[in-house]
Amino acid sequence: MRIAPGVHRVGTGLVNVYLLDDGGEVTIIDAGAPRYWDLLPAELAAMGRSIEDVRALVLTHAHTDHVGFAERLRRERHVPVRVHEADAALARGEVKPSGQQQGPIRIGAIARFVLFGIRNGLLRIEPIGEVGTFGDGATLEVPGSPRVIALPGHSPGSAALHVPRLDTLFIGDGLATRAVTTGATGARIAPYSSDPAQALASLSRLDGIEAGWVLPGHGEPWVTGVASAVAAVRATAAASPIGW
Repeated sequence: MRIAPGVHRVGTGLVNVYLLDDGGEVTIIDAGAPRYWDLLPAELAAMGRSIEDVRALVLTHAHTDHVGFAERLRRERHVPVRVHEADAALARGEVKPSGQQQGPIRIGAIARFVLFGIRNGLLRIEPIGEVGTFGDGATLEVPGSPRVIALPGHSPGSAALHVPRLDTLFIGDGLATRAVTTGATGARIAPYSSDPAQALASLSRLDGIEAGWVLPGHGEPWVTGVASAVAAVRATAAASPIGW
């Protein structure tokens, strides 16, 4: 699905993978669920590209619903995978996520997410055999040249990827526009954050970042800019009894 100029999405909005086209070369942002692998060829074809044009996979963080098909892409297609240094051990399967807080739940929404996971292979994720790492502020030498903005809280190595040329911020789970645990929409701190308070505080690192498109790991695009998205998250958190 075409999302914005130069950007397509794999997935229907529950769990998102993005394909970034830069002069005929492609960077994949996040790897969703393992069975998204089967959807890649058609989405790349819709961009006029193929798997041979994929040059890199960059993870916004290393939770299982973002690692998805990463190891298969690395192993079978020799595409390098990169992640923030604070999530590298998690990506390699050496440690497990800690302290995750799901927040409120609604049975129907959480059941849909669990069923999605079963159908799409999320119950068995291959650790990534080898990952490259990056730090805060790095400009990555991959198609699109995204700049890294560390947003710790959802996981220690959560990061956003800013691509000014495309007026886009790939924010991962720095915020969500759909809560997989309740089905609620609108900008908010993502469920399953290890430190929701830190995740909320980290959004101040986006002050002054200009991007009309904010693309989350869960939910639909936010199309009124970064400052608007951050303000909406803060408003949602302020109205919540648990503060996020």
